[in-house]
Amino acid sequence: MDLLNDLTVFARVAEQGSFTAAAESLRLSKSAVSKQVARLEARLGSRLLTRTTRRLTLTETGRVVLDHAERALAEAQAAEAAVQNLQTAPRGLLRVNMPMSFGLSHVAPLLPEFLAAYPELRVEVSLNDRRVDLLEEDVDVAIRIGDLRDSTLAARRLAPIRGVVCAAPSYIERFGAPKTPDELKWHHCLIYTYLPEPDIWRFSDGSAVRVNGPMRANNGDVLLQAARGGLGIVRLPSFLCGNDLADGALVPLLEEYRLPDSGVHAVYPAGRHMTPKLRAFIDFLATRFNAGGIDTPWDCRWIHLRQKVAESGLPAPANMLKKRRSQRT
Repeated sequence: MDLLNDLTVFARVAEQGSFTAAAESLRLSKSAVSKQVARLEARLGSRLLTRTTRRLTLTETGRVVLDHAERALAEAQAAEAAVQNLQTAPRGLLRVNMPMSFGLSHVAPLLPEFLAAYPELRVEVSLNDRRVDLLEEDVDVAIRIGDLRDSTLAARRLAPIRGVVCAAPSYIERFGAPKTPDELKWHHCLIYTYLPEPDIWRFSDGSAVRVNGPMRANNGDVLLQAARGGLGIVRLPSFLCGNDLADGALVPLLEEYRLPDSGVHAVYPAGRHMTPKLRAFIDFLATRFNAGGIDTPWDCRWIHLRQKVAESGLPAPANMLKKRRSQRT
């Protein structure tokens, strides 16, 4: 910074042709200006100005240094203007990391609308289910599902996440529906391996059961496909299976035994300034996901259907399947 300051003073002296005039324009004393020019000459090991009683002239070295100084100062001013520009409106590059299934289903469809609203923004998206190091991988914001374990991150809750234990009607017809969580250990369960305890399913009442089954995967979409095919019982977030629950392709089980509450969050480095582009993205998702409401977009259809069934007095889908199965036997 001393070098940049000294170059600034030197360039002003060369422009004004006088230490006195340069000092007045910079609002410095004449001695301070003279000292900074002398310091620059000592640093470079060469005289930059020839002083006479009537005028100042640049030496050959001085002309070379002035040319570089003017370019350096112009670049510094451009950098300052660029930073100020980024701080005033959403623009530039926003790097976003998100889980594969949630990102594809619920964030990617919103990106065209977001980018249309902020045409000076560009978005770089990375999709994976592992937890990336935001600082190491130069990520501005990550969308995360479940508990937040990293205290170095700031977070904003975007929406609640409901967990659902469910299975296809074909599976229930073959093997029946479990009445309690403990009965899951006798069933074919489909296991998501990225959970902290993949083989243990915990419920809000404190019960926990160790499950096993024919399939394990680190991606929820793979398990969803397997569940649709009747391979087993699966525990999935409602953002992934909500449409299948509404359409009857999957049936919710153990509804009186709720899974622990969870949520989807936007996380970013706690020490990083909340830039306009970051704030715009988080606010946009919070609005679209109804962060302040009860039902999220992915829950509305199947929750509404379940309420209609309850109000009508009709039996729940799982009980209807059980009744049909007992009638046939």
